[in-house]
Amino acid sequence: MQPRLTLLTLGVADLGRAVRFYEALGWTRSRYASEGVAFFQLGGLVLSLYPRAALAEDAGIAAEGYGFRGFALAHNTGSRAETDAVLADAVAAGATLVKPAEDAFWGGYSGYFADPDGTLWEVAWNPDLLPLPDGSVRLPA
Repeated sequence: MQPRLTLLTLGVADLGRAVRFYEALGWTRSRYASEGVAFFQLGGLVLSLYPRAALAEDAGIAAEGYGFRGFALAHNTGSRAETDAVLADAVAAGATLVKPAEDAFWGGYSGYFADPDGTLWEVAWNPDLLPLPDGSVRLPA
């Protein structure tokens, strides 16, 4: 298997609410249409929003279960100020601030928000993982 992640699907409680949240962050929903799902192009990755119950059914598992899910999505920024601004924009769009940005033990600056479905996002300035022009980051050699 090649080391590649092409599509990330979030199971959401209310598809319309989730779409409005990500659009309020300034993201553009793809015109590619399929009933009951929404897509957002994120550089080389696609974010897919799909009803939680339908996603669980498709995978053959129970849809119940909330709380810490054991992962966080991350958005790296180019500066401390941009980190603060992204967190503020997310809260203005309807996110819950989980942890205000602060100096991190690893030498950067980061905070967390949760989207309306509780998906945890880290927003971080990492001097070793600055965003490239296409929005991706490259690990140091």
